[in-house]
Amino acid sequence: MTSSPLTLLEVEAVARAAHEGQTDKAGRPYAEHLAAVAEGVRLRGGSPEQQAAAWLHDAVEDAALSLHWLDAAALPQQVKDMVLAVTKRPGEPVEEYAARILATPGALLVKEADLAHNADPVRLSVLDEPTRARLSAKYAHVRSLLGLTAP
Repeated sequence: MTSSPLTLLEVEAVARAAHEGQTDKAGRPYAEHLAAVAEGVRLRGGSPEQQAAAWLHDAVEDAALSLHWLDAAALPQQVKDMVLAVTKRPGEPVEEYAARILATPGALLVKEADLAHNADPVRLSVLDEPTRARLSAKYAHVRSLLGLTAP
């Protein structure tokens, strides 16, 4: 018997629990970033599946959840595919990462919302200048590879 898919609220709860105690580069609770990306996806017209992927977009990359968990989770395959598409792999060239995102239906919108929040000037303003400059250049490069215009 197949269990029904996790609801968006259940996915949010799983993501918040998985990242409990983690902070972003600015020292803020990591769940704030996840919420901002999910909201960014929603505001861009993203589907519930894309919003679920937004909540989980860093879970595997940050080892908050395992690949095994994702594989076994009661989630539509499209959500799993998007999460895997936006999960950076160790040593992977950024060009391959961008190509995978572009090749995965729905993943570009999730990454666009992620980049928009990561590059938010308010969020970056609390970082030291070298870190801010390095991250801004990194985000701009990924945006260019994905064919996204400046935020």
